[in-house]
Amino acid sequence: MKIVLLERINKLGQMGDVVYVRSGYARNFLLPFKKALRATKENINFFKEQKSVLEAKNLENKKEAESVKTKIDGKSFILIRSASDTGALYGSVSSKDINQIVSADGIEISKNQINLEKPIKELGTYKVSVSLHSDISSQIVINVARSIEEAKLQEAGKELNNIDFSETVEEKAVINN
Repeated sequence: MKIVLLERINKLGQMGDVVYVRSGYARNFLLPFKKALRATKENINFFKEQKSVLEAKNLENKKEAESVKTKIDGKSFILIRSASDTGALYGSVSSKDINQIVSADGIEISKNQINLEKPIKELGTYKVSVSLHSDISSQIVINVARSIEEAKLQEAGKELNNIDFSETVEEKAVINN
């Protein structure tokens, strides 16, 4: 299907480009999310008339993305999850979970902007890419741990497999008695 792009799309083209895409991609993604129009004469003329408005809107979105990038770039977030003794999570951490923890910090992004290559299924620290705009991306650090103390140890770079947590539990029991 021949379409006209209303914004820059990675690996596809720039705003105003007339490109060929598979019809399913156009019908299910580009057209419903108003990222493109069918390349008819009327739509091409409509785009030429609206080009300055679309460019101004794109520039505004880019400025907003820059401000969000300054807030979020390199920031670390801690997710507390239950896990087995070997470090395997009971469940997984998805982009929805990351979106919730970032939103709780007062930074508004959508879960579609979070680029997880695969769900996180083990304890540890992970660098996650966030696409704020087609030209702007940022990285955040997600620290998945069983407790805040464990998260602090992970941030320090210590391996959790070598630490015996039973001693700390016994010490807490002695202190509480």
